[in-house]
Amino acid sequence: MAAGVEPAGDGSPRGLISAGPGGAAGYVGRMDQPPKPPRVAYLGPEGTFTEEVLLTQPDLAAGELVPLGSMPDVLFAVQEGAADLGVVAVENAIEGTVNIAVDTLAFDVDLLVQRELVLPVHMNLMAPAGTAIEQVERIHSIPVAWAQCHRWLRAYAASAVPAPASSTAEAARLAQQSSDGRTAAIANARAAEVYGLEVLASGIEDHPENQTRFAVVAREGVPAPTGHDKSSIVVFQKADAPGSLLAILQEFAARSINLSLLLSRPTKHRLGDYCFVIDLDGHVADEVVADCLRALKEKQADVKFLGSYPAAGAAGEARRAERDVATVEAAAWVEALRSQIS
Repeated sequence: MAAGVEPAGDGSPRGLISAGPGGAAGYVGRMDQPPKPPRVAYLGPEGTFTEEVLLTQPDLAAGELVPLGSMPDVLFAVQEGAADLGVVAVENAIEGTVNIAVDTLAFDVDLLVQRELVLPVHMNLMAPAGTAIEQVERIHSIPVAWAQCHRWLRAYAASAVPAPASSTAEAARLAQQSSDGRTAAIANARAAEVYGLEVLASGIEDHPENQTRFAVVAREGVPAPTGHDKSSIVVFQKADAPGSLLAILQEFAARSINLSLLLSRPTKHRLGDYCFVIDLDGHVADEVVADCLRALKEKQADVKFLGSYPAAGAAGEARRAERDVATVEAAAWVEALRSQIS
């Protein structure tokens, strides 16, 4: 038996021997060992909305969580192999697309979306225990959080001034470190728990129905179709001319493919040169979607595929179940037709 291979009880080798780049054999691992938990990169520190949403996913929560300082850092960590998966915010119901994440995915890395996650966004004013709202003079948070709580702040904390932070969790950490009794933060309830802060006011967001959509990305792999899927692409125009966008949209309209996102972004090459980030209903495994992508790739300057993945939403499971039933019925119908061939 080759050296380094432990025999199993039945006499078969339990380890794997494989040839490396130079042809030398080496021990890869034990076949009976459970798979190693994935390293999951996310926007840190602990207590961000990104951490909150990934903790709702058992497989992600069971991984080795790697908090990083920015969303590009998260995406590059996956690209460079420092993390297996990354979680980044890509769209907010009030503020719109998170451009820094979308642009990094479109131009700087080659990653594939594995799934999307949607998190209700609830803002809270928090401070060290014993702080009263009337005493607050400084509130740490990010500009987006301030904007989403403008009406409440105007009514109840008009004299407080905004103080910068890299994330809502960082804002909570800064508030925790203050000891003047006049510093607070706007963040989620998770951050108050992590940093031991007292929630002075909850649900202070101006729009209670606010949600943020997140993407889970990996270096490779397209999840199998589920019957309720999305695909994301970037389309680069062949020419900036009248009707160029219409020509792109007609490919979807002709095939009755619904678009859930259409975003124009500068290509970073020259002034006035734009591409389009598009989310469409369907999976690349669907022939109608594949046909549309073929047409766009043929007629436009380029198409970058960002992935096909299960769509989020309350109706997702029901739609997937309906699709499963419809698929079985359609397959039975076709087989019944074929059985009549003499």
